[in-house]
Amino acid sequence: MSRAFTREDDSENQIADIGERPVSTHRNLVTEHGLAQIEAELGRLREDLAKAEGEADRERIATVSRDLRYWQARRENAEVSVPEPDSSVVRFGMKVTIEDDDGKRNAWRLVGEDEANAATGSISHVSPMAQALFGKGVGEVATVNGRDWEIVEIRI
Repeated sequence: MSRAFTREDDSENQIADIGERPVSTHRNLVTEHGLAQIEAELGRLREDLAKAEGEADRERIATVSRDLRYWQARRENAEVSVPEPDSSVVRFGMKVTIEDDDGKRNAWRLVGEDEANAATGSISHVSPMAQALFGKGVGEVATVNGRDWEIVEIRI
């Protein structure tokens, strides 16, 4: 007799392979605020995992466990970086105001990959803009995608 006729249908008991979240190969520089965000996310995920285990929600357990592994890895390799207060050039963690030839201004805080959020004015230190700004001072020009941006202010 074929196994197809003797085996119970256990498709309901199988969880789709959700895969791992990719961890960046770049240095995991974080601000003090970024480290606090990672630790808060770890706490939230631990609570979610306990709840999912209590409800025996296997799919949720798998998803939360995957996210927990990601954030644990990010916490383990996090390097807190605080800019020197008297630095005259752009460094990680600083807020930089730039202006283009048309007078359009943007201000960006250069932060870690996981804490970057352009909508709130922060960009990743590995972004092309951040890479173009690092090491430059007020009055210098950074070129990104063929567009020139003058640095008009640097703050911590």
